[in-house]
Amino acid sequence: MSSPTPASPPVPPEAAEAPGLAAALEQVSARRMLDCVTELAADRYAGRRVGTPGGHAAATWLADRLRTLGADVRLDPFDVAGVRELYRTPVLQWSTGRATRRLEHRRDFVEHPASAELPDSHSAPLADAGTADLGGRWVLAPAGEWAQTCRRAEADGALGVLTARNTDDDGWMPKMIAGPARHAVAVIGVRTDLHRQLADALTAGEVTVTASAPLRAVGVGGVNVHGHLPIGPDVPDEGAGEGTAGGPRVLLTAHFDGVGDDPGRRLPAAADNASGVAAILEAARVLTTTLTVPVDLRVSFLDAEEVGAWGSAHHAPAVAPGTQVINLDGAAQLHQAAAVEAGGPAHALLAVLDRAGRRTGVALRAGAMASDNRRYAAAGLAAIGIGMGMPGYQTPAETPDRVEPATLMAAARLLISTVWLLAGTQRP
Repeated sequence: MSSPTPASPPVPPEAAEAPGLAAALEQVSARRMLDCVTELAADRYAGRRVGTPGGHAAATWLADRLRTLGADVRLDPFDVAGVRELYRTPVLQWSTGRATRRLEHRRDFVEHPASAELPDSHSAPLADAGTADLGGRWVLAPAGEWAQTCRRAEADGALGVLTARNTDDDGWMPKMIAGPARHAVAVIGVRTDLHRQLADALTAGEVTVTASAPLRAVGVGGVNVHGHLPIGPDVPDEGAGEGTAGGPRVLLTAHFDGVGDDPGRRLPAAADNASGVAAILEAARVLTTTLTVPVDLRVSFLDAEEVGAWGSAHHAPAVAPGTQVINLDGAAQLHQAAAVEAGGPAHALLAVLDRAGRRTGVALRAGAMASDNRRYAAAGLAAIGIGMGMPGYQTPAETPDRVEPATLMAAARLLISTVWLLAGTQRP
């Protein structure tokens, strides 16, 4: 039996000042967005890591969704290097003279993205970083000194380094598939309290560590999904910043890739960023069915954000000057305000976004948004990044049930209102 459709939060009275916009905002469907999130978080997409069959299947599904909106769709492939791929579940255990303790991957320990590949388990004595000769040993790095310890371990021919790593509020260690340059030794993050226990055990006597790091760097193929949804009679020609009737060129973006499943464990990637994709799809649907004045509306679903925003770096240089870019990364759990970062010549766009927030009742605050918006800003475009929360970020707990319908509604309405106001259909 299907679950009931979530109730839509009321449109704030501020929107009544713009009757056309208020009617459009009433068309937003939480159920459509939740269905999109559930689809993208499904098993068949396997966490949507760039370059995987699941990632490519998600791109195909999104292209079909855009076509149902009447978009002219283009798939844009590109190459990505240095993606960290975990191809087996890592092992970590330690033994003293009295007992052996086996640790759980992603709860108790995790592969560090800077780790060298160590396919099979290796047992060796544990040493602290101050030991004269680290050769052939596992080394316990002091808190905050993992990089320095790695350099010493490499010079001495150590087997690997164990460094302290925090968990999130749910007790998980988020997965990372990009990071600092790889070291020549294995690097493993150990839960902070367990790292302290290891230090205590080493002080009391000999400790033997057995561990593996089946993590390799691979080159893969990513693909962006671009949709063109011109609205109104006089939309801009290709390559122009504005059309004959003054319609703006607006690009809505969200990355659809995730970090991918672990071997034997699901990481659904519902919040990051199936939620952002769902809100943009719904905003595009409503805009194409309600807005009648000229807007050159474009939507780009971007790949490979999780490995360094490769998709937007590939796309940004090809975007026409004058395009105004809004990137949504996370629309799952809005607390007091949405985080907003503006870059490039975005003062006017930011002012319109502020007006849209006031009309829809969405509070905004300045906050760092290290996502695809920065690539567009670096290309000289007016670009704004928006974030509305990612519960369970890059862990098995990032499930569709944690994506809040009210946050999806807030995100879609904010996007619709911003594009509506950019189109000049309403005045302050």
